[in-house]
Amino acid sequence: MRRAFAAAAVLALSGVVPAAQTATPAVQPPAQAARRAAGPLPLTVDSIMRGPTLVGYPPSGLRWAGDGSRLFFEWRQPGDHEPSTWVVARDGSGLRRLDDEARRSAPPVQGVWDAARRRVLAVDQGDIVLIDSVAGTRREITRTTGAESNPRWARADTHVTFVRDNNLFVVPVDGGGAGLLVQLTDVAAHRPDPSPTDVQAWLKAEEQRLLDAVREAAERRARREEQRKKRALPKFTLAERQSIADARLSHDGRYAWLLVTERPARARTTEVPSYVTESAYKEDLPSRTKAGDVQGTRRLAILDLEKSTTAWAALEPSVAGADYAGPGAAARPTAPPAKDAAKPARGLQWAVPLESHDASLAVTVVTAADNKDRWIVAVDPATGSARVIDHLHDEAWVRPLPGFGGFGGGGAAGARGLGFVGHSTTLWFLSERDGWMHLYVVDAADPDATPSALTSGAWEVTRAALSLDASTFFLTTTEVHAGERQVFTMPATGGPRQRLTTAPGAHEVVVSPDGARLADIHSTSRRPPEVFLADARPGASLERVTTSPSDEWLTGRWVEPELVTFAARDGVRVPARLYTPEMVGARRARSRPAVVFVHGAGYLQNAHRYWSSYFREYMFHHLLASKGYVVLDVDYRGSAGYGRDWRTAIYRHMGGKDLDDIVDGARYLVEAHGVDRRRIGVYGGSYGGFITLMAMFTAPDVFAAGAALRPVTDWAHYSHGYTSDILNVPAIDPEAYRRSSPIYFAGGLKGALLICHGLVDVNVHAQDSIRLAQRLIELRKDNWELALYPVEDHGFERETSWADEYRRILELFETHLRPS
Repeated sequence: MRRAFAAAAVLALSGVVPAAQTATPAVQPPAQAARRAAGPLPLTVDSIMRGPTLVGYPPSGLRWAGDGSRLFFEWRQPGDHEPSTWVVARDGSGLRRLDDEARRSAPPVQGVWDAARRRVLAVDQGDIVLIDSVAGTRREITRTTGAESNPRWARADTHVTFVRDNNLFVVPVDGGGAGLLVQLTDVAAHRPDPSPTDVQAWLKAEEQRLLDAVREAAERRARREEQRKKRALPKFTLAERQSIADARLSHDGRYAWLLVTERPARARTTEVPSYVTESAYKEDLPSRTKAGDVQGTRRLAILDLEKSTTAWAALEPSVAGADYAGPGAAARPTAPPAKDAAKPARGLQWAVPLESHDASLAVTVVTAADNKDRWIVAVDPATGSARVIDHLHDEAWVRPLPGFGGFGGGGAAGARGLGFVGHSTTLWFLSERDGWMHLYVVDAADPDATPSALTSGAWEVTRAALSLDASTFFLTTTEVHAGERQVFTMPATGGPRQRLTTAPGAHEVVVSPDGARLADIHSTSRRPPEVFLADARPGASLERVTTSPSDEWLTGRWVEPELVTFAARDGVRVPARLYTPEMVGARRARSRPAVVFVHGAGYLQNAHRYWSSYFREYMFHHLLASKGYVVLDVDYRGSAGYGRDWRTAIYRHMGGKDLDDIVDGARYLVEAHGVDRRRIGVYGGSYGGFITLMAMFTAPDVFAAGAALRPVTDWAHYSHGYTSDILNVPAIDPEAYRRSSPIYFAGGLKGALLICHGLVDVNVHAQDSIRLAQRLIELRKDNWELALYPVEDHGFERETSWADEYRRILELFETHLRPS
């Protein structure tokens, strides 16, 4: 891989723009124009841990007005409590922040556009609103004390549907004489009527036979009931703990698709205590269940609005494997963990379908509860029968489609992993069918059709979108380099791809409705994301719209980390970012210390050429390098961006191949960069904190010091959705949990260990670190410390907390990795 920069000099970022961009920004906001740097940025913990106050907040939420004349986006300025909406003309002129009133009439970040992509529906504080993005007008479709949700266009974009109190409603957009709000369904909880005793039933019947007045009253009541039934809405009855998560009217108006969720009956949710509160009393924050506990379900019901009948969407048992123990069963324990343990039923999770333009097809995604199978199916609304269009099986776990939830789904906000090509019955979708995420198409109307790949190779399509005329795909891919996100165009029928973006780094592109202009959130490894505009043609120069960092940050000498690969013990080449003292102008020592950084999330990529979400760590690594440390930031096995086999290499053993890559990275530093093997540290947060603990406990002779931040210490205590994909569930596969959880290996600690955790962490609970502390006490370990942060969640917010945490990390390394 190419080196990050020429050895001649380290350039300050101020005024430096990639060659493929122009450096002429639009008028900057007053808050930025007023900022002036007082001098070079001091490279200290207190200075760099100021976070967005220093680096700036990244813009987000690009969306064009329907006529393409203006671009809207969200952007937060230092000192603001939340992002504001900004607008700029398509030529880059007239950048301005919208005031609160104007913002109400701007197209929302999350909305449902009509077919012409002019009007957009959104939910605003529980009410449905309609924005005309060309006229700049706003209409309230509802204004109630109830909570409306899930707005959609219906009846050729002349009506709007939404959900309120579990029911589906429709209202015409243009009002008039027929502008009534109409309730389409009568969804109610089941309330069983008490059955009369034999004596009560006899007395009632006898009274009608004996007395004319009673008999006539009963007959009148029966006639009224018959009339009421004729006028009654189609009824759907919810069982206990069920609710309607979403509802959609079919294109032909005949059916209501109801996504029915059911809360688990016996699941226990952890409550996280908060000690620093407005009330001055301890308060509990609701969090989540633990891995393997009872989970909720999502089923799809189809209510016939003409016949008032209901069908449930279903896969044939032979297809779904209702009694199937799950793939990879041979790798699991052959005996149940307890003599009375029953084999769990294999549940299915459904989603609300997409319909073809002619309403002939309703397509949805079904996933097995164990996430080892995913089906794309066409559902017959009359019977609920589901026909399989595509089936993907993975003995580890299936990577879900963007927009359909699950671990590793990825995708930009609002992105979906499948859709119809225009008005045809051709379905496109993303899939790891060949081991890499690629684009496929299939005629969903043909039961014998098989999917065809439109892209292929040892790279991934991370996002796909169709042009408004459905003639062209816009693809964001890693084709150029695994560490870049470049945009290509390709005919909707397949064929040669044409590269649209050329500047190194990452591009998040939204094309104007006329297809002539691009809005691009672009970043490089040493420059944060900014909004750019460009013509929608290959090689067009980028015109910068925003400048997010402070002037002070721009005076810093920020380097582009070198992208390297090193050989793991099994021969695989592992990608990483490398920082050395020479890069930042420091002297190279003959024998020097090193730190290995472990990114969080597990399924995340950090060895790339664009701006990292770990920007504080990016600056901290400059600080370490300036003090003589070599820093390696590893994309270990399980990281994103390198295909299915890389992603699933940690199946049933977290702390296996991923940890091997970290240990082998330390060996690489010794062999290739003159690092003293006795002076290597390791640190990371969340999943990175977990790996740090596994490194300190199971490779104690490799790492002299480690800082585990908000770490998972016992995977049986983490969330079900993430953990069960990788380790199955503890009652079925306890060995996978035991060999993957640091708390079982705490006895191996030799080096110095720092543990930091926010007390109000509702993701990885502080209980994880507190339980580990008790284990270390019981093991009589004395070379560790625990720092708790009373007001911090999983991602710290306060500058003082960040500074305190990283001051402790720096002190740990300076104390234990420097020669005595």
